[in-house]
Amino acid sequence: MTVVGIDIGGANLKISDGATSMSRPFPLWKSPDQLADAIQSLLGEYPESSKLAVTMTGELADCFPTRNAGVRHIVESVQIAAGEREVSVWQTGGEFFTPEEAVEFPELVAAANWHALATWAGRAAASGTSSLLIDIGSTTTDFIPIESGVPVPRGMTDLDRLSSGELVYTGVRRTPLFAITPSVEVRGQTTPLAAELFATAHDVSLLLGDCVENLHDLETANSRPLTIPESLNRVARSVCSDSDQLSDREILEIARQVRIAQLISLSTAMASVLGRLQMVPSTIILSGEGEFLAKKMLSECFPDLLEQECFSISQMIGPVHSQTACAYALAILGRERL
Repeated sequence: MTVVGIDIGGANLKISDGATSMSRPFPLWKSPDQLADAIQSLLGEYPESSKLAVTMTGELADCFPTRNAGVRHIVESVQIAAGEREVSVWQTGGEFFTPEEAVEFPELVAAANWHALATWAGRAAASGTSSLLIDIGSTTTDFIPIESGVPVPRGMTDLDRLSSGELVYTGVRRTPLFAITPSVEVRGQTTPLAAELFATAHDVSLLLGDCVENLHDLETANSRPLTIPESLNRVARSVCSDSDQLSDREILEIARQVRIAQLISLSTAMASVLGRLQMVPSTIILSGEGEFLAKKMLSECFPDLLEQECFSISQMIGPVHSQTACAYALAILGRERL
């Protein structure tokens, strides 16, 4: 029996059987009716799979009139793609639902991928201890308290998690610069960032040396390659300028200011989460493609926590699996429980 975990987001489809993991761009809000075909195409890479363990965040896509309608559409699309395979859906009670149960209780399965990841990752900590999972992805960041291997968040829905600081809508790839900070200093003047999708956090990461150029990566604000010259120009456009008008040094300074603002936002949320815990977590678990940002935040804002035991999901399971950590976690949980 091979269980395949599938994490269906608003912008990406992630899939893993615990041995092979893949991520594919899929803008769900643009093509919801093609979701079943996209999943079926991915499943073609796993011909031996007999069971699917599913989680989602894509129900929030604005192509759906409500989140409940999004859950129904995603579940039905998976069932179509699954064929004869058995389908199970993770829910925040720490169990799998049947597709029928998932549609009946959509609040429990909507945006539940963080819970699956925390349930699996919590086993990295010693029994009877507390830990904190910091998962920084392309779009969002999760701060998830874990006690004795069990997630113990204050909020279970995205709304409650946003209010509690356990969910922060900022990441290292898709977040527009104006969503990170309203303004920056340019030539000694406080300058508002244009509220347009001119540049993203991925440009900042590239310019600050946290990732490498990729001529084939066109998932950028203007669909041009992820290269330093292009990123310089995109960041300059965020202040209604370009790389002819602003020097490379000036544009890099804008990127640095955006990074500082993002670290402040993340550290403020994390401090709020830590302030509600009864004790300092004995273990810190880092996950997601933004692990580098989590490490920077810890070193600059929470140096005392560096004395605690720290696990990197990327180092534990490898960078490819780490990019699809929620799907990977589901594959393992499904293998154990289905």
